[in-house]
Amino acid sequence: MSRTCHFTGRKTVAGRSICRHGKPKRQGGVGLNITGVSKRKFKPNIQKVRAIVDGKICRIRVSAKAIKMGLVVKPPKRNYKPAENPAS
Repeated sequence: MSRTCHFTGRKTVAGRSICRHGKPKRQGGVGLNITGVSKRKFKPNIQKVRAIVDGKICRIRVSAKAIKMGLVVKPPKRNYKPAENPAS
């Protein structure tokens, strides 16, 4: 199972992290210098939720943004009450 949202299609993307060293010019320095560039990953906030998809209740992986946007329809709460056994 990949880290992909069922509704929005969000997935892990690659990027870079830039390290800078020095004092900015506006603070009286000679400027910031880039001292290192390393690769990194941006991962979406994926959650497993029970939702109604095509009329059936199933467990899917969705992003937190999809949950906030209201794309996920959750199943109704169960109203379960155990049958009373006559204790005699």
